[in-house]
Amino acid sequence: MPTTPPTALHLDDIRTAWLDCIQVNLAVLADHFHGPGTHLRLGARLDLPVRPLPDGLPTADPTLESRLATDAPLAGLRPVRRACLTPPELLAEAARDTGVHYVVADSFHLPWLPYHGNSHMEHSFLLTAGPAGWHVTDAYRIETRWGAAVPGQHVLTTEDLSGFETAELITFAPSEPRQAPPTVTDHDPEPYVTAYAGWPDRVRALEQLSKETWLLARARRLHAAYRAQCAGRAGESDAERAHLAAWDRLVEHTYLAHRRVARGRAEPSGTLDRLHELLTADRQVFAADRTELSRAETDDSHPVDPDLHRMITRIVSDVLGVPARDLRSGAALDSFPSFSSFRLVEIVERVERELGGELDADELVPERLRHIDDLCRLARR
Repeated sequence: MPTTPPTALHLDDIRTAWLDCIQVNLAVLADHFHGPGTHLRLGARLDLPVRPLPDGLPTADPTLESRLATDAPLAGLRPVRRACLTPPELLAEAARDTGVHYVVADSFHLPWLPYHGNSHMEHSFLLTAGPAGWHVTDAYRIETRWGAAVPGQHVLTTEDLSGFETAELITFAPSEPRQAPPTVTDHDPEPYVTAYAGWPDRVRALEQLSKETWLLARARRLHAAYRAQCAGRAGESDAERAHLAAWDRLVEHTYLAHRRVARGRAEPSGTLDRLHELLTADRQVFAADRTELSRAETDDSHPVDPDLHRMITRIVSDVLGVPARDLRSGAALDSFPSFSSFRLVEIVERVERELGGELDADELVPERLRHIDDLCRLARR
């Protein structure tokens, strides 16, 4: 075991209430590598990725493969290795390499979770070796009937981590995060909702549906936060806020329906109608603001030169007195207290001086100068 403390991982800025158990520790890594707020990019795309569960019920929970192939690169995480390991093999790997290890294992065997001994599902955590034992970081947050999972860091023994048969170890290398446009797919909720409406075992259907609505509601909160970040807004629009509140009420309604039917009582009406309405409303409520989409699409179709991005980030960091890592998440410049019109002029003048030329005067309007990527787009013209 190493004699030095393990890598410090900070959880305070992670929107833990909006992330599922696979996403949440990708989020920790994204912010660790690239600065606070980077993890919101995991919510860039809102869709309904329906696939069948073993018993035939549909789920909209994305697979691990989808998370790694689609979501992780948006947040600046590039998978470079995957291995299925036994507990001794996993711990030997962690002892050899003192970095941070992203691990997915069965929640039934993870002693810091309320699912321990109660429920089987894939669950992620971050593992590092330290002088006092095995350090586990897990940012997951949820209330369950067995108790609460709360974000935290734990020091465990070898015996604590020996319960599962195998776990998947995934190694990431940091890459440049992508400013992808916030996108809502044109999904058809009818087959998904109809499958739950017609499922004969109502206890099983409502048990799974309570998980589904919980996942769907979190995904929409994450997407709304990413949209706000892209637009330089402090939070959701009024329409988005009302829509998200309706999703929260549906989560409560579905759980109530499940508990009543599980006790042999009548199923409350309206749950599936509300689910269909909210899924249909997603695209309308999250209608793209023209300004935020045009900026994101421009950045995605014409990748920013990394050297230019680093240069402008350095200038803005110097002028605003903000750590460069806090700027890499795409946060709006006017979200920092040190920002002002005077500082904006200083930033523009320093960019022009270091580039040895002038930016297009017609483009120098405040609403187009709120992000590092905005300045990069102007500088490369």
